Amino acid sequence: MNIEVMCSKIHRAKVTEANLSYVGSVTIDENWMDEVGILNNQQVHIVNVTNGERLITYAIPGERGSGVVCLNGAAAHKASVGDTVIIIAYASMNYDEAKTFKPKVKFISESINIE
Repeated sequence: MNIEVMCSKIHRAKVTEANLSYVGSVTIDENWMDEVGILNNQQVHIVNVTNGERLITYAIPGERGSGVVCLNGAAAHKASVGDTVIIIAYASMNYDEAKTFKPKVKFISESINIE
């Protein structure tokens, strides 16, 4: 039996942009993606701590070191610049592996400035 387990999380990032004109996805600082193992085009869940919205989309890499979190396309309706979000990726694994698996989590500092 396989189960879905959280494998990666970017915790309490700030939304820096919302771009309705883009086709879809969430743009994430590529350094952060590398740190937690989120791949280009991987499915992610976005949980908006500020307003309670939840959505599923896919990740694309943004400029390294920029701190960018940009909700694109229809997802841009679900957040405003400055909202706090949690970005979560899941992996399918067998039950025994899941019992000992340790996800990668990045905690974002509250000191990131939104301009």
